Amino acid sequence: MTEKATMIQSMTGYAVGDRPAGAAAIHLELKSVNSRFLDLAFRASDELRFLEMPLREQLAARIGRGKVECRINLAPSPDGARRDLTPDAVLVGQLGRLDQAVRAILPNAAPLSVAEVLRWPGVLGDDGIDPAALQAECLALLGTVLDEFTASRQREGARLAATLLERVAKMRDLVARVAPLVPQALADYEQRLTTRLREAVAALDEERVRQEIGVVAARIDVAEELARLATHLDEVQRVLDKGGAVGKRLDFLMQELNREANTLASKSVSTEVTAIALDLKLLIEQMREQVQNLE
Repeated sequence: MTEKATMIQSMTGYAVGDRPAGAAAIHLELKSVNSRFLDLAFRASDELRFLEMPLREQLAARIGRGKVECRINLAPSPDGARRDLTPDAVLVGQLGRLDQAVRAILPNAAPLSVAEVLRWPGVLGDDGIDPAALQAECLALLGTVLDEFTASRQREGARLAATLLERVAKMRDLVARVAPLVPQALADYEQRLTTRLREAVAALDEERVRQEIGVVAARIDVAEELARLATHLDEVQRVLDKGGAVGKRLDFLMQELNREANTLASKSVSTEVTAIALDLKLLIEQMREQVQNLE
C-alpha cells in the first residue's frame, strides 16, 4: 500500500486571532522563523502567565521545528465597552457607611471620592472570569490560530517544494548533458597527454604510453559521480513527494550533492564539463538556502 503523502511545512509562519472572554477579549498571535530545533518563546500578560504550560504542550504537539513566538494578552472587549454601567447600590451604601465610620475615628481623613468608589472591585459589576473558563477559552483560541498558522506554513512549504523541484529538473538536465561530452573530452585529453609524454621521454614505448593514459583516464572518469548525482536527485524528489518533516533529510542530501559536484569539477578535463559543474554548485547552493526554511 502506498504511503499517503503529508504536507511539507515551512518554518516561517504567522497567524493571529481574538476571542471574547466575559468583558474582555483574548488576543493571541503566533509567528515563527527557521531554527534547528523547536524553540518556543512566550510573551503573556500577567493575568495569563499561568497558561504557559498548557499552551506550550498544545504548541509542541502541532509544531515540529522552528523558533516560535506566542503572544497572548487580554484587552477590553468592544461589546463590553458599550454595556450600561450601573453601580451596585448595596455595595456603594456599604462603602458610604464605612467611610463615615472611619472619619468618625479619624476626623482628618479624606472622604472617598467618586472615582475611588467606582474603582472599587465589584461596584460596576464583576468583570472577572473564572481561571478554568479562561483557560478553556485560551486553548480553544489557540486551536483556531494554530490551524491558520499551520495552513500558512503549509502554503509556504508548497511554494518552497515547487522551487526545489524546479531546481532538481534543471540539475537533471545538466547531469544529462555531461555524459555525451565525456568521451570526446577524454579522447582530446588523451591526445594531449600522449603528445606531452612523447615530448618529455623520447624513448617511451607505445605500451608504456597506453599504461600511463589508462591510469589517468581512470582517475578522471566521472561516470560514478554522474550516477551518484542522479541517485541523490531521485532521493530529493522522493523525499519531497513523500512530504512531512523533510528539512533535515534534504539538508543532508544537499551536502552529498555538493560533494559530487565538487568531485566532478575537480576531475573535469573539459571547460564545458567544468562550467556544468559550477552551474550545479550554484543550483545546489540555491536549494540549500530554501531547505533551511523547511520543517
